Amino acid sequence: MPAAVTARSLRCGRFRLALDRPLVAGVVNVTPDSFSDGGRTLDPAAAIAHARKLVDEGADLVDIGAESSRPGAGSVSAEQELSRLMPVLEGLRALPVPVSVDTTKPEVMRAAIGAGAAMINDIGALRSPGALEVVAASDAGVCLMHMQGEPRTMQQSPSYGDVVAEVRAFLAERVAAAEARGIARERIVIDPGFGFGKTVAHNFELLRDLRRLAEMGLPVMAGWSRKSSLGAVTGRGADERLAGSIAAALLAVQRGATIVRVHDVAATRDALAVLAAMDGHGDRGKQ
Repeated sequence: MPAAVTARSLRCGRFRLALDRPLVAGVVNVTPDSFSDGGRTLDPAAAIAHARKLVDEGADLVDIGAESSRPGAGSVSAEQELSRLMPVLEGLRALPVPVSVDTTKPEVMRAAIGAGAAMINDIGALRSPGALEVVAASDAGVCLMHMQGEPRTMQQSPSYGDVVAEVRAFLAERVAAAEARGIARERIVIDPGFGFGKTVAHNFELLRDLRRLAEMGLPVMAGWSRKSSLGAVTGRGADERLAGSIAAALLAVQRGATIVRVHDVAATRDALAVLAAMDGHGDRGKQ
């Protein structure tokens, strides 16, 4: 395994996650239009059951999104997002792992934290007016992600001089803004935003040099699961990218990722267990 990040644990509300092994975040989409599984878990009961299944498979946390952020996606109102999200959060209050909510809206963040969410996963890195204050006033963890543009247009013409340097500089600025508002470093995760305003080449350059982000001393989340860049190199559709997703997750962990965000938890945990055994850590990758 790569050298441990400076942070030894991640605080998410009432949870504290040890960072002595890679963590797996299981994806639950409560949307009709997500790129990989749109509509399958739109019903609250289906979403709750799926989240529990992911925990049974070994997820260290579950990440719930009620607004699609796939390329080309339009926005939904806070009211619509909350109508999808709140019944699921209510049904998962007793979940034994942290529940993360994927949102950019401060009003959704506030309601989600009030309903038991232990982490906010924001593709906008808390840039919406009031977002920093909402998270700072809570004890929730937060994932700050880089995105060039916004979902509706981000993949039209992504452009960088040095994608790794620019993503790192952006994340460093957002971490500083979060800390200035009183959000402790032990609550912060960073995410380079694979697929969010990046070409296939940009994504692989970021993956290749992911250690430059890990050197910031914060947990790094990597979300490659089923993404179009994997389809570009394998020629496979979104529901046929398991092998590519696992390969990308392992490569990310080897280059410093602390958390992998995936749809296929059980298979990813098995792969991480093999990697851990190879590196002399026995079955630490699967507990």
